[in-house]
Amino acid sequence: VQPDPPSCSQQVWKPQSKPASPETSRYTTNEMMIFHFSRTVQQKETPFLEPLSWRFPEEPTKDEPRFPPNFELRTPMAPESIKVICGDNSIRVEAKRDLLGTGVLVQTTDVTLGGCAATEEDPKAQILIFESELHGCGSQLLMSEESFIYVFTLLYTPSPPGGSPIVRTIDVSVSIECHYRRKNDVSSDVLKPTWAPFSETKASEESLYFSLRLMTDDWQFPRSSTQFFLGDMMKFEASVEQFHHIPLRVTVDSCVATVVPNVDTVPRYAFLGNNGCMFDSQLTGSSSHFLPQSHKDKLQFELEAFRFQHGNSGVIYITCSLRATDAAANVNATNKACSFSSGWREASGIHHACSCCDTDCRAGTKSSLTVKGKQQHTHSHKIYTNKYFSQFQYENRYKY
Repeated sequence: VQPDPPSCSQQVWKPQSKPASPETSRYTTNEMMIFHFSRTVQQKETPFLEPLSWRFPEEPTKDEPRFPPNFELRTPMAPESIKVICGDNSIRVEAKRDLLGTGVLVQTTDVTLGGCAATEEDPKAQILIFESELHGCGSQLLMSEESFIYVFTLLYTPSPPGGSPIVRTIDVSVSIECHYRRKNDVSSDVLKPTWAPFSETKASEESLYFSLRLMTDDWQFPRSSTQFFLGDMMKFEASVEQFHHIPLRVTVDSCVATVVPNVDTVPRYAFLGNNGCMFDSQLTGSSSHFLPQSHKDKLQFELEAFRFQHGNSGVIYITCSLRATDAAANVNATNKACSFSSGWREASGIHHACSCCDTDCRAGTKSSLTVKGKQQHTHSHKIYTNKYFSQFQYENRYKY
């Protein structure tokens, strides 16, 4: 079968052939050859007339931080996140879940007291509570000369959150100590012995220094002048220096006024006596009185200036007996400072101690041994006392 001849509308494309050159005649039209041409270029080094001044740049520097004036770096404060209560035979530890003070709550299982887990938890206050006997939860017992010491350790070991392999806090170990005295009273009331060893009493006798001084009107300084007008208030301050002694209270047992430096002469006026009773305010209606005793080692009183009706020389000698007692002793009939103003009043407010001022305040008490002389020491069955006589003179004047 012969194919149909092409129609007039169809065009048959045929490649245009060129005469082959001798160099390319051996390649067919379907083959492609690529030729690479290379050319060698020679470079010459050009010398510089001047050396280069270029260098590697220096490393960048940072400016020092500039703080505002009066700037102060704050030192981190230790968080108050642990509270300890030491009982007679147990311990109670309360630890906040914000243990590190960073605002992040620790896991309950991460905190132990010597390996013991928390016994309670307060979810509202976010507090873990540990309770243990003194010998429990890995405690250690230490002993010093004065105390028994029970040492506990509160441990915080952070666990990775959410199963991750990382933590953002460190292990914390807090040492907790409970101290207990080795020597205690066997009863609930503290024992207060009423005796003093001889060695202590003797040392006390040698360390007591008494004084009786005239003071200025403001009680700030000793008064340099001993001259007074009649009716003036003379201000006296009795004191005792205790040094190595136990705390003491000073009292004025008696005072006598005479015209010569001898208490056994006449005329004489005992304006204070009976272990601290100010008779002058009762006998003459004067304003003489004791001041409230703010310091137990000092006692202040005021005496209204006077003169003797007969034998007036213008000079009066005053001799007072001072006494020191244990400051812990109560105010009583023999240790008091009483003034009279429509009745007897004690300077410290223990007014019933003055009830004997009109009788004999030493009646019914155990007598004490007294040695005559300028300085006398009295030893009673309860407390140590020391007497000292102070004497000086003052001149009275008239107001015109």
